[in-house]
Amino acid sequence: MHASNTKVRIGILGCGAIGSRIARSIKTECKDLASVTALFDINPAKSVNLQKYLPQKNIVQHSYAQLLDHCNLVVEAVNAPDTYELIRGALLAKKDILVMSVGKLLDGQAILKLAQVQGCRLLIPSGAIAGIDAIKAASLGRIQQLTLTTRKPIYGFADNTYIQHKRINLSRINRETVLFNGNVKEAVRCFPQNINVAATIALASSAKDKMRIRITTSPEFKVNSHEIEMVGEFGRLLTRTENVVCPDNPKTSYLAVLSAIVTLKQYLGQVRIGT
Repeated sequence: MHASNTKVRIGILGCGAIGSRIARSIKTECKDLASVTALFDINPAKSVNLQKYLPQKNIVQHSYAQLLDHCNLVVEAVNAPDTYELIRGALLAKKDILVMSVGKLLDGQAILKLAQVQGCRLLIPSGAIAGIDAIKAASLGRIQQLTLTTRKPIYGFADNTYIQHKRINLSRINRETVLFNGNVKEAVRCFPQNINVAATIALASSAKDKMRIRITTSPEFKVNSHEIEMVGEFGRLLTRTENVVCPDNPKTSYLAVLSAIVTLKQYLGQVRIGT
């Protein structure tokens, strides 16, 4: 939890659909404790457009370095090839950071250690799934099985390079079809915009090497759903979330964005268990 009598200055890195929705939510949900003071996107037009919806003016920055100079907390919403280095850059600048591209942290022990050394908070939202606290607790014992089955509408996989490489014709799919069945590293690499939840589960558990990911699609699917099954010494856990897609980005569940907002509220001290 952030402890300060002054407003937290938040920089939005990536002003696309997710970053923009988070920024507008900060304006309405966290206005007493935080404000957006910096925007940066590799496409300047996105930053300029987002600024129109925020009360603060002249907050568009022309480089990532400038953004870091104008905030205490970075909200990362880019999912680019260099996202890992961008996260690392924020920590080196001694900035707290909320990470939406959780898949970039799958092998991120060095990043976690850097955050500790720098005295920074690395915030990871639970995303579009339920049961993360139970997974963490269960992982203190031996885990025998951990499976994630993700089902998404066909349009959520448009322009995916793995689909193109496999020459899967999405327009010809007429029933539930398995697009991927493999381990978490492969899933995150092949579906970087669709399966951040797999990395979130892997980071929360002690069974990353045992984890299996199934990704399916169908013309009948209208929502993004994630089903987790975990078996171990604790017993058996089974959760399923059926998520409305984010209105601005069909590759992302709306719950993923909401989880980022509530994580910010927890950071700011607005949310406490039992209140």
